Amino acid sequence: MSGRRSQTQMAPPPPPPKPNKAQANGNGALPNGTANNNSNNGNYNNSYNSNKSVAVTTTEGDRQQRNQSESSSQNSNVTQRSQTPPRTEQVVMTPRGKTANSTVILIERKLIDEINDRVHVAGGDHTGIIINKDTIAGQKSASKAAALSLEFRVFLVSANTGKHSQESRTLRFWFRDWLTNDEKQAHIAQDFFKELVSPQDFPRDYVGFIKKIMKLLQHGYAEIQSIEIELRILEETSAPPSRPLSLEESQFESPPLTQEKVLELIEQAYPNPVSPEDLAKDYGWSEQDVLLVIQSLQDRGLIKLMEYNAYTRIHHEDKEIKVVKQMPTIASNKQPTIAIITAQYCEKLAVDAMLENKETFVRYTTVDSDPNLTNSLRKSKKKRRFGESNVYTLGNIGAHRIVSTKLPSVGSTREAMTATGNTTTRLLGTFQKVDYVFIVGVAGGVPHYTDYKKHVRLGDVVISYVDKQRALINSKEKPYVYVYKSGEDVKTYFPINDSLQQIAESLQANMELKRPWETYLKDAQQTLAQKTESDFGRPDAKTDKLFMNIGNNEVIEVAHPIAADEINGVTRLRLHLGPIGSGRDLVRSDDLRTQFARKFGLLATDVEMSSVLDSIIGNCRESFILVKGISDYKDGMSTRKWQNYASLSAAAVVKSVICGMDAPTNV
Repeated sequence: MSGRRSQTQMAPPPPPPKPNKAQANGNGALPNGTANNNSNNGNYNNSYNSNKSVAVTTTEGDRQQRNQSESSSQNSNVTQRSQTPPRTEQVVMTPRGKTANSTVILIERKLIDEINDRVHVAGGDHTGIIINKDTIAGQKSASKAAALSLEFRVFLVSANTGKHSQESRTLRFWFRDWLTNDEKQAHIAQDFFKELVSPQDFPRDYVGFIKKIMKLLQHGYAEIQSIEIELRILEETSAPPSRPLSLEESQFESPPLTQEKVLELIEQAYPNPVSPEDLAKDYGWSEQDVLLVIQSLQDRGLIKLMEYNAYTRIHHEDKEIKVVKQMPTIASNKQPTIAIITAQYCEKLAVDAMLENKETFVRYTTVDSDPNLTNSLRKSKKKRRFGESNVYTLGNIGAHRIVSTKLPSVGSTREAMTATGNTTTRLLGTFQKVDYVFIVGVAGGVPHYTDYKKHVRLGDVVISYVDKQRALINSKEKPYVYVYKSGEDVKTYFPINDSLQQIAESLQANMELKRPWETYLKDAQQTLAQKTESDFGRPDAKTDKLFMNIGNNEVIEVAHPIAADEINGVTRLRLHLGPIGSGRDLVRSDDLRTQFARKFGLLATDVEMSSVLDSIIGNCRESFILVKGISDYKDGMSTRKWQNYASLSAAAVVKSVICGMDAPTNV
């Protein structure tokens, strides 16, 4: 998105009535879900040439109210649009220029008396479109820069030649002179874009794409004065260009058996040990092949054999870890008052890198450890279960005593949710002076396609916080910082004591002047680089690609909004405050997750933490906060590329919050 803003301002007209917005239908959907490039490099239709313009008239039927069920499903803090375009206006399309690989088209609102009477009314699929036989001159967009722009890329296949290509489509927006608020402009442009590329009716040919834009302007979005569309072919090949599968398409595929995948699974289970038998059964692999991979990981010094043929991760400070049957008694003045809970191995490493004077204890427990019982389980083909082992690291951040732990497993299964709840309850029972609980790790960001200040991208950090704007609009709604959805049931969470959120708010407010987390992040990167083979550096900015599902197992790539502090394509780590959520069915569907995030104003979604929060509240801890580094645009678990850096970013922000707390008084 371009950061350019128009400086031209005019006195606003009297406020018009509220608008309505009907659904626009894009034409040309093909059964195989690919885009039809019949026109070859941007020729939309033989009747659309450089000296003809197309207009869509506004009809009386466009003034009907929106369907109530649609409006109730949308986020209640969405700003209401001003007005359906007045009947004296028409929506006009004018081709502005064309080269061998690109075409530029302007779609704008024109008063009827500004349009030549020489028109041709189209029929058939294009009923409602009027073609002016003379060129329209004097467009507003020629006199001032666009308020903002948005680019996305589509993957095309020509129906004529069968060649594949990637095409860039840039939308440049101009708004009414009376709408000068940058935030509202970005909000309207994002809503327009989301409806334009909606999976329900994404237009899969050029004519359908242009027509849908015109129809959307005809039926609503009255704040938009004009839109310029630039279509540009980036590459053309005989083979399909590289693109990811949609999330729905790829989620059911069994992962290949690799050292990296097995190590990832062993790390996820840490501190619980994992058997080759369980890995083979869970992922459909050959147990013999799993054993060969495990042998390779042993040779690399990454895992070690425990009793009962189970394996666990070798920690980089393994020699300093104390294995105990139960936690030793800790002196009162050394009791931790802050607990930090993580779910992934890299998250635990990141948090521990922020601690001083560390001491780690591991209590291993293996359920069904009787060899005879284990053999009987194997004969009955029942899955062998390991117990809930615990790892606790004690240390200091400033004047505060900290205990950090890692959940043995996370997920939506009853077994995983029970284990996470039990681990949290055991933590708070063991360390009874803990008053503050941090849940720290990775999550998936909820992007904003037109406003970089609201755009949550990889490497940023989201802190669970009440949406104040939403709270003002919905004063009767119970405030929340976390939302969990299971089927039709929705559960919200909010701390009784929100002092941690207040510190986070202060950090964000002073973000342009003070960024203590940057120093903590850099120091921890240097420490971890010396002690572990894992890379906690920031990945290449080019790997932060943003895709949208458009249905039929197809995706489009969307350009990131350009940040004001961006240097050579790299943005500074930004803090975002807002609700975080999760849900049992949300990971499976892009569409459901998007709707969920919109409805509750979420900035991030993660693996299910509801059982952890239930345990915190059940154990009467009044102050808790979630701090999540963004590692993908799903739930933080779809790729490992950004997990290490995102974990360390979140841990650095946690240290910043803790350093802003008053010294403890209950020790």
